[in-house]
Amino acid sequence: MPESSSEPTKETLRRGFAAMEPRRQRQIASKGGKAAHESGRAHEFTPEEARSAGRKGGERVSTDRAHMAVIGRKGGARVSTDRAHMAVIGRTGGRRVSTDRAHMAAIGRTGGKSRTKRSDGSGGPAVTGSA
Repeated sequence: MPESSSEPTKETLRRGFAAMEPRRQRQIASKGGKAAHESGRAHEFTPEEARSAGRKGGERVSTDRAHMAVIGRKGGARVSTDRAHMAVIGRTGGRRVSTDRAHMAAIGRTGGKSRTKRSDGSGGPAVTGSA
């Protein structure tokens, strides 16, 4: 005799709309949306309402620092796999920093000591004096 429990079995989990194929669910939902628009019951956002709703949602989600950190890590991991894109970023950054003659002179003066700690404790080149 099968055990009875309050836990739903696999057969009882998906009934009705939930048991349908996603394509069929979209068809039914589409018909409902069209009917609502035809009868005038559907709300259509104005551009200002849409902007306001988007701003409100963005403000809400951005307060969750852990969530934002996860999103940032995912984006960084995704973009860093694109080697061509990373090469472009590297070249652009290199060109930009190399136009700062004082900065480049300071790096040149440090020579092989570029891995020493700065006086502020950061790990960049130790810059002494002015250019």
